[in-house]
Amino acid sequence: MRAREHDFSAQDDAAPVDMLAALFEARGWTCEVVSDDEMVGEVQGSWAKYQLRAIWRAQDNVLQFLCLPDIRVQDEKKQRAYELLSLVNEQMWLGHFDIWSNGEVLLYRHGALLGDDGMLSLTQAQSLVENAIDECDRFYPAFQFVLWGDKDPRAALDAAMVDAAGEA
Repeated sequence: MRAREHDFSAQDDAAPVDMLAALFEARGWTCEVVSDDEMVGEVQGSWAKYQLRAIWRAQDNVLQFLCLPDIRVQDEKKQRAYELLSLVNEQMWLGHFDIWSNGEVLLYRHGALLGDDGMLSLTQAQSLVENAIDECDRFYPAFQFVLWGDKDPRAALDAAMVDAAGEA
C-alpha cells in the first residue's frame, strides 16, 4: 500500500482515489490504493462482506465505483439471474447490477461524472460508498432466493422487498 497523507476536512475536495482512501481510513475499513487511478477496499454489509473498487478515468472525469457482494452465477442459473437483474435494475435510481463476464461475478456499478476539476468531496465519497452498500444489502436476499433457493425471480424480488414493520 502506498503511503499517503489523508488529512481532509469536510469542506475539502480531493483527487477521487485519495478522498475515498481517506474515508476508508477514517472509518477503519480495509483499503489499498493500487495506483493513482484505483483503490480497493472491503466493507462488512448486513448480509456479506463487500469488495469495493474505485477506478478513476481522468480523461473523462468519471469515477467508476463497483461493489462486489461475492456472488458467482453458475451457468445453469444465468437465465433466471438475468431476469432478476432486469427486475432489480428497474428499481434503481443510481447505478445498476450486472454480471461480470470475467468470472461470472455479480456486481453493482455506478459511474460518477465529476466536475471539470475532477475532484471528489467527502459528501460525494460517502454517498457513493453508502449507496453501493445499501443497494447490495437491499437486493442481496433476492439474489440468494434465485441462485440458492431456486425461487422465481419476480417472487424473489417481491419477498426481498418486503419491509419488516418495527424491529425485533
